[in-house]
Amino acid sequence: MRRWEMLARAARGTGALLLRGSLLASGRAPRRASSGLPRNTVVLFVPQQEAWVVERMGRFHRILEPGLNILIPVLDRIRYVQSLKEIVINVPEQSAVTLDNVTLQIDGVLYLRIMDPYKASYGVEDPEYAVTQLAQTTMRSELGKLSLDKVFRERESLNASIVDAINQAADCWGIRCLRYEIKDIHVPPRVKESMQMQVEAERRKRATVLESEGTRESAINVAEGKKQAQILASEAEKAEQINQAAGEASAVLAKAKAKAEAIRILAAALTQHNGDAAASLTVAEQYVSAFSKLAKDSNTILLPSNPGDVTSMVAQAMGVYGALTKAPVPGTPDSLSSGSSRDVQGTDASLDEELDRVKMS
Repeated sequence: MRRWEMLARAARGTGALLLRGSLLASGRAPRRASSGLPRNTVVLFVPQQEAWVVERMGRFHRILEPGLNILIPVLDRIRYVQSLKEIVINVPEQSAVTLDNVTLQIDGVLYLRIMDPYKASYGVEDPEYAVTQLAQTTMRSELGKLSLDKVFRERESLNASIVDAINQAADCWGIRCLRYEIKDIHVPPRVKESMQMQVEAERRKRATVLESEGTRESAINVAEGKKQAQILASEAEKAEQINQAAGEASAVLAKAKAKAEAIRILAAALTQHNGDAAASLTVAEQYVSAFSKLAKDSNTILLPSNPGDVTSMVAQAMGVYGALTKAPVPGTPDSLSSGSSRDVQGTDASLDEELDRVKMS
């Protein structure tokens, strides 16, 4: 009799199991208890990225994996449902005091994920609330280490420090903080005004520095330009002087060559027939021309004793010429030098006599 009762109960359980399986296959989810936890319907389908913690007779039994799971009625109970997705928690606004005694109002956003459903279920009563309180206290302690200026400049390092502190404390809760972001930082109105004045002063300082640097660069460029101009001008003047000297040297050389050629031609002409008469005529013409230009360039005049006697002047000039052109014996250098010295002495004596007559007159 007892055996038949056990078979009847097994048949009823099998029928109920088939009925619940057909309901789940039709897309209808199992009913949840009034507390929000799913009820034990023997056959359960756990959604992806969720972990259901099952207790058997009040003790932890196992964690249901996503997919099909079978539990024993009455004995097994779903105690906790943990989401394995990334959770976003808004950290409420709170006040914090910086290192330089400035009170700030700051809030943030916390991103975390449950890594161990067992620790998250039995390690702390409310994981989200615990992490939120830990984030607030950690934020206050980290802000107390920084001055006001560094809070704005080192926001990334501040976020990283808060994440590290939360992970060290929440490791026993099976929770991992992925990142923390500061949303808004509110400063007192007076501090905000002083910060604005500081920013304006810093901008004016930068503008003054940039203007002075521009003036300095401009002065350097102008000086460099003048230096280059002077160098180029000196090089041009040097080249001009070199070219002028070369031109003058060429002109002197050309004049010397022309004069030498003229003297050679004149000497050849004087050796010809009636050369002396031609020389006398030339001297007379030059005397007349020079006499006609007296007192034109200067008021100081040097006149001979008889300026109207052209014949005597020509004769005197021809005498000097004849004394200079007396030919020595050819082929004897001594006779050439002695003759030249006597001619020069005679010429000097005649010139001295002429000067004495001019002075006496």
